[in-house]
Amino acid sequence: MLKIRLSRVGRKHVAKYRVVLTEHRQSAKHGFIKVLGSYDPHTKTLVMDQAEADKYIATGAQYSETLAKIIAKNK
Repeated sequence: MLKIRLSRVGRKHVAKYRVVLTEHRQSAKHGFIKVLGSYDPHTKTLVMDQAEADKYIATGAQYSETLAKIIAKNK
């Protein structure tokens, strides 16, 4: 099953996250299929290709719990 979830990038104490599409058993950091956007927790900004994400959601992918909460807050 495909999941759309967050993968941490950035240096220590300056976290940034990529929004990635990955198989649910794979590592989000190294086993991702495609990068769909980014999230900055310091400014709470989410930049994501929503059309691309909707395409994968329509074919059976799911958001992770954390990403689903972030998307709900940003709408």
